[in-house]
Amino acid sequence: MARAWTNRWIHYWLGIVSALPVVVILVTGLMLQVKKQVPWVQPPEQRGTGSAPSLPMESVLQACQTVPEAEVQSWKDITRIDIRPAKGVMKVLAKNNWEVQLDSATGQVLQVAYRRSDLIESFHDGSWFGDWAKLGVFLPAALILLVLWITGLVLFFQPYWVKWNRTRY
Repeated sequence: MARAWTNRWIHYWLGIVSALPVVVILVTGLMLQVKKQVPWVQPPEQRGTGSAPSLPMESVLQACQTVPEAEVQSWKDITRIDIRPAKGVMKVLAKNNWEVQLDSATGQVLQVAYRRSDLIESFHDGSWFGDWAKLGVFLPAALILLVLWITGLVLFFQPYWVKWNRTRY
């Protein structure tokens, strides 16, 4: 009987301690799960005319400089370029999270949209709050969630185990 009480006590208090980080992880995880279906999270991927990237990198920078929202002045303002040869598109992500999609053959701007998926991901793993939160709050919350899962299974199956043992003897 003491073991059942201990298990419930652990399950109860760890659930309270981990509630807020787990809710953040859960909600952001749900948003990331549907990022390709919800344009608010991540802009839909456009199609370009090329089948292989032939655009010089200087043209990529120049095309991005024409988009006021992206606030691109130099390469320092660009965090990454995602090239999709099969779709003929280059997705350029500016430091301010605006995404400029370019036709990889012509350099034409296909779409300009704000990209929230990276920000949501940083909330999801705790890195937005800093390493102290990522390693000191979100990692322990994940470990606590694992313990909650285990203690929850024990709480669920324990009555069946007790009943099975009673009928055996």
